[in-house]
Amino acid sequence: MRLKLLPLIALLSCVALPISSWFIYEYAPIEQTMQLTQKIFYVHLPFAWWGMVSFFGVFVASVLYLIKRKPGFDLAAAAMAEVGVLFIALALITGSIWGKGSWGQWWIWEPRLVTTLVMWFIYAGYMLLRSLNMGRERKAAVAAVVGIAAFLDVPLVFFATRLWPQEMQAHPRSIGLDPAMLTTLFVCLGAWLFPWLALTLTRFGQLRDKDRLQALTIVE
Repeated sequence: MRLKLLPLIALLSCVALPISSWFIYEYAPIEQTMQLTQKIFYVHLPFAWWGMVSFFGVFVASVLYLIKRKPGFDLAAAAMAEVGVLFIALALITGSIWGKGSWGQWWIWEPRLVTTLVMWFIYAGYMLLRSLNMGRERKAAVAAVVGIAAFLDVPLVFFATRLWPQEMQAHPRSIGLDPAMLTTLFVCLGAWLFPWLALTLTRFGQLRDKDRLQALTIVE
């Protein structure tokens, strides 16, 4: 992770998000059934997508920590877990708003929603584990094992519409989008890369500085 690139990434975020908003409200057509409510889809999916990318990052960093025992991998896993929990929370909130307009209900107990909520609780528990008072290396090792095990729920979320029967689903297995809508979706996915990366790098830097300060204050 190169924290020196953080100002540039933050600047790109300030440029990319307004551009994505223009695509959402000016370029993409209004959906006939849900009208303007449908446009929340263009931020809902990026939140879910980058949240799960964060959890994949936790998995990779946890594996690397167990192999190499370098503190940087442990800090990277912690930072990505926090950002992932934030993004998945936003995905659940925006999904509920979308669901109210689409299904007439804020929440439906269907496979993808349930597995996503379970995933959020798992990683919230992972963050709670990291707050416990135990030895630094022991906590990092335990967190790495949990970070690897927690990732098992992520594929369940991703493939939920295919793993359960269609009659149990509220989410469609595939979404047919107008070309302008599809273009807008990819623009929004790309635009949210920069805030996601900026938040992850910022939190990594904070955790690294905190770790260094704690090392300096240890009384021999």
